[in-house]
Amino acid sequence: MNTKIDVSNMRQVIIDSALQLPEGLELAKNITVEGNFTNIIICGMGGSTLPALLIETLHIKPALPIYIHQSYGLPVQADQNSLIICISYSGNTEETVSSLQEAVQKKLTTIAMATGGEIASIAKKNNIPLVTIPSGIQPRCATGYIFSALVQILINAKVFPDISPEILAAAKQLQEAAPSLKKEGKTLAKKLHKKIPVIYASKNFEALSHIWKIKFNENSKIPAFWNFFPELNHNEMVGYTKIKNSKLKIQNFHVLMLQDANDHPRIIKRMALTANLIKKSGAKTQTINFQEGSIVFKIFSCLLLGDWTSYYLAMEYGIDPTPVKIVEEFKGMMVK
Repeated sequence: MNTKIDVSNMRQVIIDSALQLPEGLELAKNITVEGNFTNIIICGMGGSTLPALLIETLHIKPALPIYIHQSYGLPVQADQNSLIICISYSGNTEETVSSLQEAVQKKLTTIAMATGGEIASIAKKNNIPLVTIPSGIQPRCATGYIFSALVQILINAKVFPDISPEILAAAKQLQEAAPSLKKEGKTLAKKLHKKIPVIYASKNFEALSHIWKIKFNENSKIPAFWNFFPELNHNEMVGYTKIKNSKLKIQNFHVLMLQDANDHPRIIKRMALTANLIKKSGAKTQTINFQEGSIVFKIFSCLLLGDWTSYYLAMEYGIDPTPVKIVEEFKGMMVK
């Protein structure tokens, strides 16, 4: 452990991440609301909205439409029959605060989730059910807490089947798989040193490629990009055409293909063909196969590998993975 670089000890946060899944279920077990809802609106930004993206990745058909809102106010789908869920880890995310304020103003049924801040204050003042998430880590590191709490809310609202046993089983499996994923992440980080990661996955798992990209941005402090199959075969791959003859240094890119054995056979073929085309252009590619197991385990083992990879890449650069100084500076500019 390099405490001179990892001042905030993100290493321990990653080690403990599997424990968030059962705790998140416990945090939301008594959160219930009454109403004949026609849809659910989940409002959040940044790390606080990543778990909502994972809800879609579960491929469970909810009893009601679920919309994810990542901006100010409320979307057009919000009405008197909506259940609004506002998530802000810090409790002070201005976009999410504005969503909660509008929900209160319109007297919509709402649930809030935060460590404290303005979100918690508004919730307590208006008797809105509040899930209080443990504080002390970065929002992007609280995915397990928020995901499980969100799933429990949906179970309580009879929008989702009870998948809590699957989540608990996945948490145990993650602890068992953790050492090998840590080792794999450290090896992968060395390959990515001084490279720009590009992460691809199937449409079914696009949220994972998106989250990997975010982890490289925030933990490793580097640019990274993401896309999904088959869409990228209709546009993005053209960007590799005749790249050797341009001033761009394609060898600076390293493409990671997140692949599930159960992806559509044509998607798997697309991945292989695309990898070969990219290699011919001069860039490196690597396929990362999902762990075998339940969909919850697949999701969180893949994310755990992304955590370790981005963490060790930060170590390669000699950068503390925890702070996001530029984000905090930007927030300060916005309030001036």
